[in-house]
Amino acid sequence: MPTALAHFIQTTPLCSSHEHLRSETNYVENGPDLLQNLFDNYVSADLVVAGAGQTAVDRLLNAADPDVRGRFTSVERAWQRVRHTGYGEAVRIIARELYAIEEISADSLEAALPLHNALRQPGQRLHILRERANLDHVQTDDFVRPCHVDLSGPDFFFFDISWRKFVKGEPDLAELAVETGVTVHNLATLRQAMQAVFAQNAAVAVAVKAQHAYDRTLLWRERSDAEAAPVLDAYLRNPESLSDEDRLCLGDWSLARGVELAIEYDLPFKIHTGYYAGHSWMPVDRIKPGHLCSLLRHYRDARFVLMHIGYPYNDEMVALAKHYPNVYVDFCWAWSIDPFSTGNFLRQCIHAAPSHKLFVFGGDTLWPGASLAYANQTRRWLTRALQAEVTDGFLSEAEAIALAGRFMRENQYDCFRIEAKKRAAGGSKVAG
Repeated sequence: MPTALAHFIQTTPLCSSHEHLRSETNYVENGPDLLQNLFDNYVSADLVVAGAGQTAVDRLLNAADPDVRGRFTSVERAWQRVRHTGYGEAVRIIARELYAIEEISADSLEAALPLHNALRQPGQRLHILRERANLDHVQTDDFVRPCHVDLSGPDFFFFDISWRKFVKGEPDLAELAVETGVTVHNLATLRQAMQAVFAQNAAVAVAVKAQHAYDRTLLWRERSDAEAAPVLDAYLRNPESLSDEDRLCLGDWSLARGVELAIEYDLPFKIHTGYYAGHSWMPVDRIKPGHLCSLLRHYRDARFVLMHIGYPYNDEMVALAKHYPNVYVDFCWAWSIDPFSTGNFLRQCIHAAPSHKLFVFGGDTLWPGASLAYANQTRRWLTRALQAEVTDGFLSEAEAIALAGRFMRENQYDCFRIEAKKRAAGGSKVAG
């Protein structure tokens, strides 16, 4: 019989503070086939690392190939090697929850094909996420700046303003001019365009997001207008002419402006830290969350949401959450990367950092089936971690339940002003 703690975690709506979900139209008209629904997520990297080979994985994810049996058998040996990783566990959850598959095989996959078609109907995306995954809402980074109300679920789907290209030191000025009506020809007009981005999107957006750790170091330095202006001038003349140091200069300047605007418009600023998606290209020296200390110290009025627990630099993340009042820790994706380390990290945080700083879930994925699986996985491992706290005598069950409520929902509502965002979305729904 489940404990009261397990029941609470299983039945409480869970906020997803980070997704990359495709739109309703994209899901219905161009969404995943059966094998993509199962494997077009982070497990594809595990499969390559386990020896499947990129060509075989590409075939696995090629919906134009109708040979489901052949596509799977080409990676089956690697699948057996990764089925117990965090990524593999999520695939097995998708198989069980959406297709009643207990053991993934060529035969069980072929038998499940008729069930898949029913998942690609209008409204099923929201149904899977809200009813089946029991999510309160999702926050999506769809890699674009404009944030529009999603009429398929206006009080459920929220969006981040993407700031990645700015922080890369490669602002897409042509797109920016189309979005804002501001043609950038110097630093003053770049500021004006950035201000316009927030003026147009902040009421709908739930946060600002930068994943520049994929492009450059997380180290940040304050840059003056005098330093950034000639770099922008050079970029305007020839974007390819900038050196790496030039891009860091313009990127640092742009990150600072984005943070200042986030403060002005009362939006948290999310930053990817730690582990990379994919395989075979991660420079671990530039992804450390500790690199952000100068930024955190400089902008004390900002709310910085540092993502993915900084894995594998978890201890640095605990220290940042403990030391800086303006740092929040997002567990998005982490339960799937390394569930044991993430559970231990949660227990560390409970005994080191204030409890209002932790957001325990974000699926960080494209398709609702994968988000369902990652939510299921989070509930399982969260229960395990908190139950261990109770068993070891550090928490009463009532205390563990109270913390679970904070981590799953209350903290997100507070930091991201979710009640206000839902009210605004409801008004947009009426207006639309």
